[in-house]
Order: sequence, then structure tokens, then C-alpha cells
Amino acid sequence: MNQADLAVLVRAASFAATRHRDQRRKDEAASPYINHPLALADLLVNEGDVADIDIIVAALLHDTIEDTNTTADEIEQAFGAVVRGIVEEVTDDMSLPRQMRKRIQVEHAPGLSSRARAVKLADKICNLRDVVDSPPAGWPIDRCRDYFDWAKAVIDGLRGEHERLEALFDDVYGRRP
Repeated sequence: MNQADLAVLVRAASFAATRHRDQRRKDEAASPYINHPLALADLLVNEGDVADIDIIVAALLHDTIEDTNTTADEIEQAFGAVVRGIVEEVTDDMSLPRQMRKRIQVEHAPGLSSRARAVKLADKICNLRDVVDSPPAGWPIDRCRDYFDWAKAVIDGLRGEHERLEALFDDVYGRRP
């Protein structure tokens, strides 16, 4: 990784940390939300052998539009049109009901770009790992199982481009509660 890529990566991590600063995960410990995008970046680089800086930066920013007051224009101004596009591809329309958003993720998965597929895979892998290792507070086992099955339906629609990430997903899915 060159100095320019490293600078962008650190700037993206800082941007995400600032935007998510008041958010917490749903686990019992209410861990800082920033742990999630950092986990995606770590997984992509250290387990998925992904070296594309745009994918890693988009992973760090993947929930900023969805969960904060960040706009797509802000992402483009700070990180470029490619990163903006990836982030927009994996961003849910939060004005829609949850069940509709979940259905749309399944329907749209086959049309995702290769880069967005990598981010989506990393997101689902990290989320499933969290459900196994530190489940959301108050989630009964049936809800955890339903989440696993829905995540698999999303991932089944985008298979075929990231063999290593798909294997990591299959591994964590095999730990289904």
C-alpha cells in the first residue's frame, strides 16, 4: 500500500469514527458502533485478501449514509465517485419498513457490482459473527436463526466473484445457532 492509499484509509476510518461517535451496537455491552466498520476492513484485508483501497474505504463508510446524517455528496467530495457508488449500492433506504428493506436486499444482491459484493459479504460475515459471539440483547434464538437465514438468502444472490469471502461466510453460517 502506498502513502496516498494509507492516507485515504486513515481519513476514512476517522470520518467513520466521527460520524458514528454516538452510536452503539445492539449487543449486551453496547459496544461502540465503529467496531463494526473496522471489523469489515480488517476482515477484507486480513482474511479476504482484498487489497482494493476503494473497497476497504467503502467498507469503513458503508453505514454512514444509512445510519448518520452523512450524504452521498459528502462521501464523493471526501473519497471520490467510486467509493460513493459502492457505498450507495450497499445502503438501504431507511424510509422503507424493515421487512421491505430486507426483501429488497435479497432482490438487489445479484445486481451488485463486484466491489459492492465484497463489502456486502464482509458486512454479513461480521454481522453473523457478532450474532454468534455477542448476540443483540433480547434476541431470542429464533430471531437469530431467522437473521442467519435471511443473510444467506442475500449472499446466495451474489455468489461467484469472491471465493475466499464466500468461504468465510459459509464457515460462519455453519455456526448458525
